[in-house]
Amino acid sequence: MYEYHQATKNLLDQVIATNKKSFPKAIEWMAKTIIEDRIIHTFGTGHSHMIGLELFVRAGGLGNVNAFLDSIVMTSEGARRSAEIERISGVSKVLWDQHLIETEDLFIVISNSGRNAMPIEMAERAKANGNKVIAITSMEQSKKYPVRIKGQKKLYEIADLVLDNCVPPGDGMLQIGGELTGAASTISGCFIVNLMATEAMKIADEQGIKLPVYFSQNIDGFDNELLYMRYKKRIKHL
Repeated sequence: MYEYHQATKNLLDQVIATNKKSFPKAIEWMAKTIIEDRIIHTFGTGHSHMIGLELFVRAGGLGNVNAFLDSIVMTSEGARRSAEIERISGVSKVLWDQHLIETEDLFIVISNSGRNAMPIEMAERAKANGNKVIAITSMEQSKKYPVRIKGQKKLYEIADLVLDNCVPPGDGMLQIGGELTGAASTISGCFIVNLMATEAMKIADEQGIKLPVYFSQNIDGFDNELLYMRYKKRIKHL
C-alpha cells in the first residue's frame, strides 16, 4: 500500500462529501454555459493555474473554456517573481482587460489559500461585471490565515459558490522525515473541475445539445478546426 495513494483516495471521498450541496449548483451553472454557448473563464496563479489549464483545449475537454494563461500568473518566468506578482493589487485589471468577458459567462477562480490579491480582485471584477463566480479553495487554510492586503475579503467570501478542495494547510497530506509533503491541491482541483464538466455535459446532452468537445490531436481521422474557428474570437489563447 502506497501512503500517497490511500491519502488521495481519502481526499477525493472527502471532497465529494464536503461539497454535496454545492456540486449540483456548480454543475447546473456549467451546463447552462454549454447549452447557451457561453464561455467558462478559469483563473488561478502559480500551481492553481494548472487547474484552469486542465479544462482548456484538451482531448475530451470542452471547447467553450477560456483559461487565463498570461505569463505573469505562471512560474515559467520565475517562481519567486510570480509569487510576488500575485500579491500586488491592481494587476488583475491588466489581465481582465485583455480578455473578452460577457456578463452571461461563468467564472471559476482557483486559489488554495484564497488570500492573495490577484485571485481575490479577479473574483471581485467578475462579480461587478455580473458574472457568476465559483471559487475552488481550501476552506481550512483560508480561514486560518489573514488576507495579504488589509481590508480585502477572502476569495470564499466573494464567490457566489464555493467548492472546498479539502486540502490541509500547507498543501500536504503526508509527514515524511518531519516535513509536510504529498501535495494535494492540484489533484483535488483537477478532480473537481473534471467532475463538474462531465456532469454538466450529461445535462446538456440530455437536452439535445451537440457538445463542443475536442478530439485528441494524436488520433488520425479527427479535426478540431471547426471548434477553433467557432471560439477563436472569444478565447484569447486559441
